[in-house]
Amino acid sequence: MTLTDIELTYPDGDSVVRAVRGVSLHVEPGTTVALTGPSGCGKSSVLAVAGALIRPDSGTVRIGDQCLDGLDAEALARVRRERIGLIFQNDNLVPGLTAEEQLLLAAHVAGRRPSRHRAQARELLSAVGLDGAFGRRPGQLSGGMRQRVNIARALMNGPQVLLIDEPTSALDSTRGTQIVELLTELARDRGIASLLVTHDLQTVTGVDGVLEMKDGALLAGVGV
Repeated sequence: MTLTDIELTYPDGDSVVRAVRGVSLHVEPGTTVALTGPSGCGKSSVLAVAGALIRPDSGTVRIGDQCLDGLDAEALARVRRERIGLIFQNDNLVPGLTAEEQLLLAAHVAGRRPSRHRAQARELLSAVGLDGAFGRRPGQLSGGMRQRVNIARALMNGPQVLLIDEPTSALDSTRGTQIVELLTELARDRGIASLLVTHDLQTVTGVDGVLEMKDGALLAGVGV
């Protein structure tokens, strides 16, 4: 995944805020890069641009061999479904569905027949340490376990890129570190380029690179 000279502005009353200022970064397949900085520095805006959720004012986003410049809304939605896994702060699990059903729903939304992907769903849940929790609903899971379901669901459609927004914000430091270590391991084993936005540097000791942002710009050069 490569972002080149990304600029992003948005209106703020009578003025314009320059949220992202000439950001360029590259994340190799199989590596995890953490993007850090104070609240409001632009790191979540970078993540939204990388995830094809927001179009930048200028600059280029490339995922694998595909450049996202000029793609229409339908094509961008297809990229999000097929190439990008998104993990947000809140797990957004469906309360009435089991852990396994959460993943099968993701397959259904992507246009795949869920009944053909049950084994894949169970393999992913096992990979994130939830062997005995296939049939549990969110209310029967701890916060850390719900985040693991969230991670498995993001991997269900075989993404090339994993974009993660503050995955440890609702967890204590021990569980937060475990989640980051799990994400790093999964990215490495599955050849996924992973960009992780976080304010908590204590939990990112095992990542492959750390970039810092301030006032919309990178302070620490270019990622791995």
